[in-house]
Amino acid sequence: MIRVPRARFLLAVLLSIGAASLGATPARAGAAAPAGPAARALHNLMKTEWLREMREDPLEASADGFHQYDGLWPDVSLATVAREHQEDIQTLQDLAGIDRSLLTGEDGISYELFEYRYRMRVEAYGLKGYLMPMNELDGIQTLRTLTESLRFANDADYRHFVQRLQTFKLYMDETIALLKQGVTDGMTEPHVVMARVPHQIDAYVVADPAQSPLYAPFNEMPDIIPPAEQSRLRTAAKAAIAQQVTPAYRELQQYFGNEYLAHCRRSIAAQALPNGKAYYAFQVREYATTDLTPAQIHAMGLRKVAQIHAQMEQVFKQVGFKGNYKDFVHYLRTDPRFYYKDPKQLLDAYRVAAKRVDPLLVNEFPVWILPRVPYGVRPIPASLAPDTYPAYSDPPAGDGSVAGYMSVNLYKPQSRPKYEIQVLTCHEGRPGHQLQIPIGMELDNLPDFRRFDYYSSYGEGWALYTETLCDDMGLYDNPYSRFGYLDYQMWRAVRLVVDTGMHSEGWTRAQAVRYFEDNSALAEQNIDTEVDRYIAWPGQALSYMLGELDIQRLRQKAKEALGARFDIKAFHAAVLEHGALPLTVLDEVIDQWIRDQQSAKSAGATAQ
Repeated sequence: MIRVPRARFLLAVLLSIGAASLGATPARAGAAAPAGPAARALHNLMKTEWLREMREDPLEASADGFHQYDGLWPDVSLATVAREHQEDIQTLQDLAGIDRSLLTGEDGISYELFEYRYRMRVEAYGLKGYLMPMNELDGIQTLRTLTESLRFANDADYRHFVQRLQTFKLYMDETIALLKQGVTDGMTEPHVVMARVPHQIDAYVVADPAQSPLYAPFNEMPDIIPPAEQSRLRTAAKAAIAQQVTPAYRELQQYFGNEYLAHCRRSIAAQALPNGKAYYAFQVREYATTDLTPAQIHAMGLRKVAQIHAQMEQVFKQVGFKGNYKDFVHYLRTDPRFYYKDPKQLLDAYRVAAKRVDPLLVNEFPVWILPRVPYGVRPIPASLAPDTYPAYSDPPAGDGSVAGYMSVNLYKPQSRPKYEIQVLTCHEGRPGHQLQIPIGMELDNLPDFRRFDYYSSYGEGWALYTETLCDDMGLYDNPYSRFGYLDYQMWRAVRLVVDTGMHSEGWTRAQAVRYFEDNSALAEQNIDTEVDRYIAWPGQALSYMLGELDIQRLRQKAKEALGARFDIKAFHAAVLEHGALPLTVLDEVIDQWIRDQQSAKSAGATAQ
């Protein structure tokens, strides 16, 4: 799970990709000069629009390592949102003036991805999702995580952050204006999930500015900054928090508690929104990159749940447990030996699990593609932990100035089973998100929007696939750890049923919780936050299993086609070396890779 959703876009087209373009471009070969007028025009347009996107979202720019907007907040005013929509339309018109037929190789892929990126932006505007800028997972009340993703290495970084604190009130005013327009237009989140938000806001309404979550970077400052300058920056930060930040959050606290929450919709279904069927269909297409209907996905989930059940039952029979599946799950949830009492022990266990993986990576990946940027394991902030995931991945900065992190939930350690630690680490750490995302960022031969783009079905599908890869690597070395792996597979299969059930099949929240309890060993704490996550973020949970199934299918297809010449390292490089791709494009890339491998085999046979 990636903590902060970036722009996620899909491509529901099949591309014709020439064999010469996809053979073996080294990940760090560097960008080649565009060949021909059409390619130059495309690269100029992509660069111009990427810079515009960075101006539009300075927080994302800073996190990605583009520091020219470090002192700014996004302008989320209704007028600016409307203007940016018109600029998106113009971008598509400019792109249409470039002859697609003259582009080859990665430029052809870039054209199609860029076109769909902006078509999705244009379509999203009409569905008005921007009028719901907050939920219990993300929004202006979760900005404390911002301080963990930004660079604080020198006095300029701190000055820029002070500048942000000094201009915070306008950003809050624009956010509240979006909420108010959402109430007018009937675009509100469900009450059941928004009831989790007030205590998150409370953390920012403090009497002492030094206790504000946004003051955290000033508690420990690098020695490179002289003591006098440190003192000046701390004084300026406290003044800005007292004068700008705390009053702004107090205003949000009052508006949210006294007005907004009462207007939140009682229905949990995305289809209950104005134009809700189109809204949910868009969410499914965006996150799952598939033409499958919600009904088809729901039926697929039911089949997958039954299949995994059979595998899980074999495990609890292996350990000699007497009883049925529900009895075994109850045993796992209630026996204290499966849990740590001390949060520090839980954190240490995650860190040990991460180091178990590292020496095995060279058996599954060529060394040249492994990322250079390191990653670490740290706790999720305590004020966010009760309402969020078991763990999530914080990507590194694109310029390498901030390492990546796997952030783990230490809240109620008695709800965080030991047998899930390894599989969760494989997903959020390496070889999952903390491998795939930094590899993409380091692909200097690609335009910036592709280096930092993220397709949920690809990224989450890859991370789920690596849970199975860790099984291949022998990391689930006892029956309970293997059950944890299967339970995580079950978790993602249940999502197919629950997400579509609540948003298109008329399920209640209680039905979704009960289905989870009947089919998963997740603790009740996790089930509650998971179900509320799917309510607040419709469609995203579908991407995991659909993506993994596609990568597994491609791997099996390659093995059957190549036989003894199949190389798992080369296959993984082929999946990763073009950056994040919609599943339709990934299918084409791997098909071409298979043809390239077969051609190499034929050439070798002829030479002999």
